Order: sequence, then C-alpha cells, then structure tokens
Amino acid sequence: MQSMTGCGTGKASRDGWEVTAELKTVNHRFLDLSLRLPRNLLFLEQTARERISAGLKRGHVDVFLNVRNTEEGSREVQTDLRLVQAYVEAARTIGETIRDPQSMDVLHLMQMEGVVTLAEREMDQEKVLGLCGEALEEALKQLKEMRALEGVHLREDLKEHLEKAAVLREKILARAPLVVTEYRTRLEARLAQLGVVGVDPQRLAQEVALMADRCAIDEELSRLKSHLIQMNQYLDAEGDIGKKMDFLIQEMNREANTIGSKASDAQIAQLVVDLKSEIEKLREQIQNVE
Repeated sequence: MQSMTGCGTGKASRDGWEVTAELKTVNHRFLDLSLRLPRNLLFLEQTARERISAGLKRGHVDVFLNVRNTEEGSREVQTDLRLVQAYVEAARTIGETIRDPQSMDVLHLMQMEGVVTLAEREMDQEKVLGLCGEALEEALKQLKEMRALEGVHLREDLKEHLEKAAVLREKILARAPLVVTEYRTRLEARLAQLGVVGVDPQRLAQEVALMADRCAIDEELSRLKSHLIQMNQYLDAEGDIGKKMDFLIQEMNREANTIGSKASDAQIAQLVVDLKSEIEKLREQIQNVE
C-alpha cells in the first residue's frame, strides 16, 4: 500500500552543470502535475512529465527544477560603451538645456538600462536534459520510499478502523433477532393493557411477521461483511487500489444507511451511528491511498 503524500529531492551534476529536482505530492483523484519552470527551462517540461508519469499513478505533484552553472569563470560582466557614451551625451544635452552642468557619475551610469549586463555561458540543453532525467529519478526514488513508509502507517490505521467496523456489525447482527421478539412482547403487553382478549394467534403472528419483514437487515449485513473482507484483502494488495477502496467505502456507507432506516430499533440505530463514524474515518484515510 502506498500513500499519496510524500516528497523527494534529487541532484545531478556533470561538466559544469548541476540540476536539482524537488517533488512534493498530496492526494488527488488522478495524476496532476504542476511544474514551476522559468522561461529558459521550459524545454525540460516534457522530460519531467514523462519521467514522473512513468513512476506515479495518482496524486497532485508539485515539481521544482533548478539548473546551475558551476563552472568557474562562466559569468562575465559586459559593458556597452557606445550606450554609455550615448547616455553621457544625453545627460550633457539635458544639463545645458536646464542650465545645470552637473554631470552623470559612474554609479549612475552603471544603473542605466543596458549599460552593464551579466553574461552566462550558453546552456547545453542536451546535457541539461540528461542531468534532469537523473535528478528526477533520484527524487522519484526518495518520494516512493517516503510514500511506502507513509503507506505502512496508513495500512495500520485502516486496519484498526476496519476491525472496529466489524465488531459493530457483529453487535448489530446479534441484536437484530431480538428486535422482532421484543416487538411481539410489546404488542402483547399493549393489547393486554387495552383489555383486548381472545386475540387470534394467527393474526398476531401475521402482524409480527409483517414487522419482521419490514425490518429485515440480513442481506445488508451479509453484503457489509463481504465489503469488510474485501477491504482487508486490499490492505495487502499492490498497485492502484485507492479507487477500488473508495468505491467499497461508498457501498459500506449505503448498507449502513439502509440498516439504520430499516431496523426500527434504538440500540441498532446507535450502533449504526458508531458504524458510520468508523466508515467516515476510513473514507478520509482512503482518500490518501494511491
């Protein structure tokens, strides 16, 4: 069992280039990739999507990529002297016009747009693409390890709630036959209280049978047991099981609602409330199963 929550980082460097990849995932119905790339790294997007899609099935994934030039002397400051001269001439003309001979100093000139630029070595896209793939593989490995570890804790929590749900089902199963018996007893006591004598036993049995048919929950309890068994089997299954478990949870909730509406018994109603609480806890946790 894999959780959909996790993070992983990877780094690859070679020949003066270094690529760092960071992945963060949370639960999502499908695989949803969100890449935050500066314009000069957009060429990495397709590679990133292909690598991640091959390694993950579900979850919202935030992808961060960074490329750094590690080679010494890869940057140099360049000065556009022609532009400097043009700024100086413009400043002189303006000064003469407003009769202010104050000249433009060097610091002001350096701050003017286009005068000083920082030039970097041209990016080797093919080499950076290869490093990106390596960094993503390392990040995916870390991410999967963390998701597997989270999956262990998730499995234990799900198992605990399934056991509690099974206990509640057994209590409802034990209580169900008593509902009809107690109804017959109450009906006979009510008739006696009203002074009704000579009640036809067959008519009384028919009334009790009708009530028993209305509040019969054997089928719902049987299906609920089957769902619980399947859920326990999924705890040890591999692959994409989150959607299957989510479907079973919906079915379990439907059976619980039907039991509560048909039982016509206060004790069963309270047990159903507790059962639905456990089912809701299961549903919340299952949202994070891959």
